[in-house]
Amino acid sequence: MLSAGRFQNRCPGCRQQVLSFYDALLQQRTRAAARPLLRPSPTSPAARRGLVRHLSSTRSVFQEATRSTAGAPSTEPPGGDPELSREDAEYDAETFVRQARQTFKHTLPYGYFTEEEYKIYERLYGAPLRETVPEDVGIPELGGVNVGGQNGPQRTLFVETESGHFEEVEYTIEQPPVEESDVEAVAELRPLTEAQIDFLNVTANNKREFAALMRLQRDFEAASLRPLEDIVEEEEAQQKEEAEHFQEQEGIEEDEEEQLLPEQHVNDRIHSHTAIGVFRTKPSTLLLPKATFTEPIKDLLSRTNPSHVREHAEKVFGGPGLPHSPATPATKKNLGQKPVAMQAGHHRMSAIEADTYITTVLPGLYATTTSILVEVRKRLGSDWLQGLLTNGTGPRVLDVGAGGAGLAAWQEVLQAEWELLREQGKVQGREPAGKKTVVVGSENLRQRVSRFLHNTTFLPRLPDYLHSAEGAERMLESGGGPGQRKVFDVIIASHQLMPLDKPYKRRDFIDNLWTMLNPEGGVLIVLEKGHPRGFEAVADVRDRMLNEFIIPPVLAETGEDMTAVPESGRIREPGHIIAPCTNHTKCPMYLTPGVSAGRKDFCHFSQRFIRPSFLQRVLGASHRNHEDIEFSYIAIRRGAHPDGVRSSSTGSNLTDSASSFFQGPEAVDRAFKGYEDVEAGTPHALSLPRNVMPPLKSKGHVTLDLCTPAGNIERWVVPKSFSKQAYHDARKAKWGDLWALGAKTRTRREIRLGKAGKSAENLATGLKNAGDGGVRSRELAGLGSKKKPRVVEVTVDPNTNRILAASEKYPNGRAPIERRTKNGKKVKMNDLMDELQDDPRHGKYVDPDDIEDEEFRRAPLPEGFLEKGLFGDKK
Repeated sequence: MLSAGRFQNRCPGCRQQVLSFYDALLQQRTRAAARPLLRPSPTSPAARRGLVRHLSSTRSVFQEATRSTAGAPSTEPPGGDPELSREDAEYDAETFVRQARQTFKHTLPYGYFTEEEYKIYERLYGAPLRETVPEDVGIPELGGVNVGGQNGPQRTLFVETESGHFEEVEYTIEQPPVEESDVEAVAELRPLTEAQIDFLNVTANNKREFAALMRLQRDFEAASLRPLEDIVEEEEAQQKEEAEHFQEQEGIEEDEEEQLLPEQHVNDRIHSHTAIGVFRTKPSTLLLPKATFTEPIKDLLSRTNPSHVREHAEKVFGGPGLPHSPATPATKKNLGQKPVAMQAGHHRMSAIEADTYITTVLPGLYATTTSILVEVRKRLGSDWLQGLLTNGTGPRVLDVGAGGAGLAAWQEVLQAEWELLREQGKVQGREPAGKKTVVVGSENLRQRVSRFLHNTTFLPRLPDYLHSAEGAERMLESGGGPGQRKVFDVIIASHQLMPLDKPYKRRDFIDNLWTMLNPEGGVLIVLEKGHPRGFEAVADVRDRMLNEFIIPPVLAETGEDMTAVPESGRIREPGHIIAPCTNHTKCPMYLTPGVSAGRKDFCHFSQRFIRPSFLQRVLGASHRNHEDIEFSYIAIRRGAHPDGVRSSSTGSNLTDSASSFFQGPEAVDRAFKGYEDVEAGTPHALSLPRNVMPPLKSKGHVTLDLCTPAGNIERWVVPKSFSKQAYHDARKAKWGDLWALGAKTRTRREIRLGKAGKSAENLATGLKNAGDGGVRSRELAGLGSKKKPRVVEVTVDPNTNRILAASEKYPNGRAPIERRTKNGKKVKMNDLMDELQDDPRHGKYVDPDDIEDEEFRRAPLPEGFLEKGLFGDKK
């Protein structure tokens, strides 16, 4: 018999000719009689029992292999094949499974494992990918058989020509057609003989594996006799069926896709109601857009020395760290709470000042405004923005104080909604329509901001429509009436209240903005720094809106007539607070209007963003490139109530649907019970409590400080025993999120409002602490302080019951170190005897030495006392 392997060094023509004849001889024999595929392993059952099973978590149990009638290996434990179920009386299940993994890799033959073996396989490796085919064990690579249905494969011979070169000639070996009876006969072949088995060096680890490989060999022999056209059609049909199944499982119906909001991210472990109440961007760390924001600013700063910008920024914003910029570092929070030092409306701004402003102020304002706009979009829904985009003219937006950063953030949010509408075929074009207006007073700043703000109107100052009607008759072009006013759908006022030191100036500023707001659903956003003074400015705007401007939805439910206010004469309109408040009562953190010294608890939020490279250089930061900026804000809508507001006729019936808007104790009770049951309906977002502080996550429970729809600050505890889903979501909750899954316990949280509880109004009404749990309010309420009481040791004369001495007892016998003043003199210690003498509870104190001196002075002198000359001459 010729061997093709010995012709490696021969000429190509001779070698190819020998190989062609060698293959032609094999074509006349069937695959089953040609050569076998494997031989059984010589390992005996006794030897298998002595094998060491490393990293095994199951005991070695030897039992009979049971039969099973399960289905495919991808879904159920296979079994039920009589040929594969033959096994020795004793075997190790886990060793058997590991051997199968080595032989069949990620696949399994049909009916190979019993139920117990399949459970071990899933625990160790997971479910198999599919059923094993002959190609998975390398059967097609072991022979050159005719796998097609043609008369014969085309072959090549090299014929030597007269010139001595070789010419390639193709020829075909004619074969008789294969009948279906031959295919069935091959499929019914029994295992091969021992002589055939020893032909190849292929090892099977056990009898069941040997039987499985034999069956794969017969399947391959049967498939090799089938026409190629039938095999291709079967494969195409199978691929088509798998594609349809994948589309049914993974695809989303078009109507369901329209109902899903873009920000409702699919997460199997997070409850759907928890996902609705998320307060943050996605991702939570905001990356400023390069093409439309950071790159234009970077190009502008390329002509400026970064050291000059840094020096001027530290000079204007309070030194290193820039504490008087929109972001206050943690190390500078004890400094004075001042407003942002530079305003976009300043008329005089040099080139270096304009570069400093776009470098230090714009990135932080962009991050905070984006966070607020995303939250407003979530609470108002997609209908609000889509209505503005499809009304024909587009949204009209005014940016006051942000210097264009607010418009840049608005453009990103609007563009995302526009792309969604364009995919649905509702709009056309690459960019949405609309009108953008920004207030920029300096020409240097306007030239720089216009590099990344296109199609934008720049105003040198904010129009004063509040007082324009008073002098309208003096303007010749006015015609005796007020001029036409600008109306905006969205107004963003950033850091404009704190620079106004007089209360009347703040009132006029808010009144002027309200006149420019669209009365049919306009949104007003007021933003300030995240410290107590900034919160108090925002809270004052909130109180004025509720008392003078809008009719809250809670009043609409009760049917009260609040259309006019006698004090201001203003006609109130329907409206509501969009965020962050979920109530329309008095703010629990702003019970007393005005500035409160020592305020510890106040409503503010945080947004993290990646600093651009130019801001990193100005700050001199090298260890981290992100920043957490804190801010206080309020968003109010004019001329519309939230969807689901109940009329006064419905009252407070508890049978109303969960999606209805309602606030007060009823909403708190429902939220505390929880909306974990999806069948109960989706709760209204404005009827849920909000995390006004970072959650406290301890082992086994999570503590949430929530501002409830009833206008109280409560502490809810969600332990692990309350609900598995609620506990999981509570550990994922963040600062600012709404909470809808309830809690196990709830208590009223005392808030620290500083000296706000010491007002004369609270003292007159007996509300000494006014909800403040701080040291000052506790002292005012007579509850004392947390300091340890003074211990004084007093020495009393037992005969006269008089106090002879008094000394203060210090802990561990150590007296405090005496303090020194600036001029170096010691501060005198308080005389405890004087304190006891001045204390009216102990009566008037008389020193015994003073009594003796007085008695001595009053006593008559002895006779001849003065004659002795002890006290001078006799008089």
